[in-house]
Amino acid sequence: MRLRLVAATVLIGLTVAGCETREQSGTAVGAVAGALIGSQFGGGPGERLAAGLAGAAIGGLIGNAIGRDLDAQDRQRAYEAERVVWVEGRRSEWRSEKAYGYVEPGRTYYRGAAYCREYTHTIYVGGRPQTAVGTACRNPDGSWTPVG
Repeated sequence: MRLRLVAATVLIGLTVAGCETREQSGTAVGAVAGALIGSQFGGGPGERLAAGLAGAAIGGLIGNAIGRDLDAQDRQRAYEAERVVWVEGRRSEWRSEKAYGYVEPGRTYYRGAAYCREYTHTIYVGGRPQTAVGTACRNPDGSWTPVG
């Protein structure tokens, strides 16, 4: 855990130093924070890695102006909605007192031997939407990992 914290601190410092605007800095910090938060959820190591990667994607999406309004519980709700789309291939929604969002499945295809699904995640805070697209692929053990 200590090594992860040190690595995250160094990564945040390097990433923020390379950002030109406050919004870019917020996105970078949000991605790192999302990865750390996401890695705390899930069962085994593969699932924690997937949660960490999804947390990074969600954190990057919401790390800019919208991200300051979401907390760890909102990020967890967002991640769980993404998992529903990856595994079940159906639209999934989440809601809290201050934010809400939905994830919609997209095209499915094979990348090598891996079954993959594209998805679109839209998050609303204060009525302002923020949308990102991603792809997740199923691992041999049945877990899913976001890949882009």
